[in-house]
Amino acid sequence: MTDRDPDFSDRVTRLERVWANLPGLGTLAAVNHTTVGLRFMVTGAAFFLVGGLLAMLMRTQLALPEQDIISPEIYGQLFTMHGTVMMFLFAIPILEGLGLYMIPKLIGARDLVFPRISAFGYYCYLFGGLIILSSLFLGIAPDAGWFMYTPLSGEEFSPGPGSDFWLLGITFVEISAMAAGIELTVSILRERANGMSLSRMPLFCWYILAMALMIVFGFPPLILASVLLEVERAAGLPFFDVAGGGDPVLWQHLFWLFGHPEVYIIFLPAAGIVSTLIPVFAQRPIVGYRWIVLSIILTGFISFGLWVHHMFTVGIPLLAQAFFSVASMLVAVPTGIQIFAWLATLWTGRVIFSLPMLWIFGFLVVFVGGGLTGVMLALVPFNWQVHDTHFVVAHLHYVLVGGMLFPLMAGLYYWLPLLTGRMPSESLGRLGFWLFFIGFNATFLLMHLTGLRGMPRRVYSYEAGLGWDWLNLLSSVGGFILAAGVAVIIIDVILHLRYGRRAPRNPWRADTLEWALDKPPPTYNFVSLPTFRTRHPLWEHPELPESIASGQHALAGAEHDRRETYGSDAVTGKVREVFHLPSNSWLPLLAALSLAVVCVALLVRTYDVALVGVVAAAVFLLRWGWVNGAHPGMAPLSNDEPTDPPLHSRTTDGPGLWGMVVTLMANGTLYLCLIFGWVYLWTVAPEWVFPEDPRLPLSGMLVSGGLLVIAALLQHRAAKRLAAGNAAGLQARLWQAAGLGAAHFAVLLWLTLEAPLEPTGNSHDAVLLMLLIYLLFHGALAALLTAMQALRVARGYIGVRLPYEPVVLRPLWIYTTGIFWLGVVIFILLPAGWAP
Repeated sequence: MTDRDPDFSDRVTRLERVWANLPGLGTLAAVNHTTVGLRFMVTGAAFFLVGGLLAMLMRTQLALPEQDIISPEIYGQLFTMHGTVMMFLFAIPILEGLGLYMIPKLIGARDLVFPRISAFGYYCYLFGGLIILSSLFLGIAPDAGWFMYTPLSGEEFSPGPGSDFWLLGITFVEISAMAAGIELTVSILRERANGMSLSRMPLFCWYILAMALMIVFGFPPLILASVLLEVERAAGLPFFDVAGGGDPVLWQHLFWLFGHPEVYIIFLPAAGIVSTLIPVFAQRPIVGYRWIVLSIILTGFISFGLWVHHMFTVGIPLLAQAFFSVASMLVAVPTGIQIFAWLATLWTGRVIFSLPMLWIFGFLVVFVGGGLTGVMLALVPFNWQVHDTHFVVAHLHYVLVGGMLFPLMAGLYYWLPLLTGRMPSESLGRLGFWLFFIGFNATFLLMHLTGLRGMPRRVYSYEAGLGWDWLNLLSSVGGFILAAGVAVIIIDVILHLRYGRRAPRNPWRADTLEWALDKPPPTYNFVSLPTFRTRHPLWEHPELPESIASGQHALAGAEHDRRETYGSDAVTGKVREVFHLPSNSWLPLLAALSLAVVCVALLVRTYDVALVGVVAAAVFLLRWGWVNGAHPGMAPLSNDEPTDPPLHSRTTDGPGLWGMVVTLMANGTLYLCLIFGWVYLWTVAPEWVFPEDPRLPLSGMLVSGGLLVIAALLQHRAAKRLAAGNAAGLQARLWQAAGLGAAHFAVLLWLTLEAPLEPTGNSHDAVLLMLLIYLLFHGALAALLTAMQALRVARGYIGVRLPYEPVVLRPLWIYTTGIFWLGVVIFILLPAGWAP
């Protein structure tokens, strides 16, 4: 079979039609990973330029002593927005976009498992970022710092809407990050090409998998903290107010529970680029593949135990300081393993010093320097001396820019031929590198000295004669050199689109599968899906691109006029199902737009409009859920459908189940953070008090919990019988489960409304109210989705041949039951023995 075969040409034409984006404005409904990933990266690059402009304004102000180019109020806004843009709107989203774009191409898949979730995540990111930036253009940007420490960010010291823009916008953006984390986790585990076991998976996929799981566990603390602070500002619930039984240090704990893993969420994908490029340009396999995988896993685990080293000066116990100091130094071990593996690969290979490798060597120099100052900061006495000085600013940029931006630029030049089909300019690229490298080190290397001489962070001006004058001037000059380097890189990228020479099939002689694709890649990636038996497919099988393009492998074409790719075993990579994926849809855009309306309405305190937005978002999301899964619009039952392997909607272990479990892992992390906040305030807050009378009657909670348990058991029984091939009484059981779930919700709502809570008066009642809202939401959601499934049984969307959906919903019922009873024990029974 060749691509000249008329029958095969017709199959390729059908494949292109099935996977095509809608024309014109219809492209806004696109959901394929190539389009969505590119949108993430382009938007992230635009935000980077905005953040860089803010940095240059600050460096202009600090170039000379006692300048008044920028007022202290505006400087505070610039400082806050620079950190916010670079950390939340550039670094993580652009790496998520790279992961979304590259992962299917590396693992031999046509798309990610939840394409509409990726599109929804992008629009949440875009709208959230625009909400945050709008505050700057309106002159009401937050000025409490990108870490928003309380009480500075509270209503007393930040009375305007600036902090609200930050809190609501960041929470909106975090929805995007969570969507990408769930999407990438499930896709990497369940969508690899046939035979691509975990031990054969490209290292870049290991890094992205670690990043995605760290997002799942690392972002919920910030989401909870942002929600609590916004509720405190808007409604007066005292979570961080000492007078009401709260504690401002709780914000720091929750923020850095996210904030330090975030450093490694940013570093790991960048290190994945390094581990991908070094073997290519060293012309040999990476040294220590298994050791690198182990170091990735260790980095992910250890990074969650370091957050307190950002808080060494707030008065935490000495034993805790010693523990977190050791943990902070310990994380250098897995990082060192990776660095030694990279150096060994370079040492034993025949290195080609092309443009991407120039950025890799810049990374090695800068990041090692940042790592050394990180070990210095892990020492408590030294940390006390330089905390909140420019030494920390310099370290932060050496780690983040050196650890993330240098590899990202290497990846840009490496994969640019894949995106555009043209090669970049070596001369312009090298000029851009050297300007960037020299300007960066001139800016931040000297800043270490400024910090050691005592210059604090976040000051907008300084007196002459303190020994900071010439250092700041040279740092500012370096900043402009760095900016010139960025400008040259942008010019290079733009010019290469028109004048760059055509790229050959595999311009770098790489070993990974993305270079088997056409350039730029089609929306469906692969005409046919290959089988893997090696880590280096293009080195060992150079004929693979031609055989893929000519349809000599599995699932060639689009025989059933739907988007299909293979689903595989999470460990072995053996094919188990055919995933049928959703196509273009306006629902992600409409749902995200409705949530944006909610955020804007909350900012201007127009709560009736916010309610309309909530209702609209719920309608769009429920409609989205209705047309997904085993809906006949996705994959109608037929007599000629594949059976070996079967379609995933004909099984009980498809991607929806995995997505539900990963989502509940993130949800559970948020719930545990709420418990952490409760216990922390109980044991630390000086004004915390238990009310004299119990707020919730135990008998009523037992009734509500009993109804929930029975509902969960009924749903579990219905799903289990259906999985065994018995659909008798299925609809009745689902209606019964939904009805009992609704009864549980009604009883819990009545208990909440009747409880003598004083949430604005004390933090005990404030946290208890948040718990009840959390439980009510999950109870209502489980009942509503189960009722929808009962309706789908009546429509024929669920049955013996379509057993997929009730199994997906079962973990939600188990989770809802578990959090209810855990809440009863921790928030009601446990305090009963301590309260007066």
